[in-house]
Amino acid sequence: QVQLVEVGGGWVQPGNSLRLSCAVSGRTVSTLAMAWFRQAPGKEREFVVALKRSGGPTTSRDSLSGRFTIGRDKEKNTAYLQMNSLGPEDTATYYCAASGGSPITSSLKYASTYEFWGQGTQVTVSS
Repeated sequence: QVQLVEVGGGWVQPGNSLRLSCAVSGRTVSTLAMAWFRQAPGKEREFVVALKRSGGPTTSRDSLSGRFTIGRDKEKNTAYLQMNSLGPEDTATYYCAASGGSPITSSLKYASTYEFWGQGTQVTVSS
């Protein structure tokens, strides 16, 4: 059974950066398609960025303008989300998600693609 635990959330001032980690247990991170989603208060959960099991180009939410990057740390068996130039609109609970299959690129942005989820970590961007 795959378990995901997000760490690294907190409060950050606008314009700064923050890196979230997703600790993976039960399976090697390189065998999983990984993704990050977020949910702001009163809003639906939305896709942020994803990485296929095979690696290669990532899939990101268009509105992020390349500010967010996903990657894997194979030595630590973790996935990470590097967030730059944060703004108040990025305030949300961030969730790590994983799929043990090989989803096609067009399906990476859908929450239903992923069978494993972390509990979420809160990110607050304010001055």
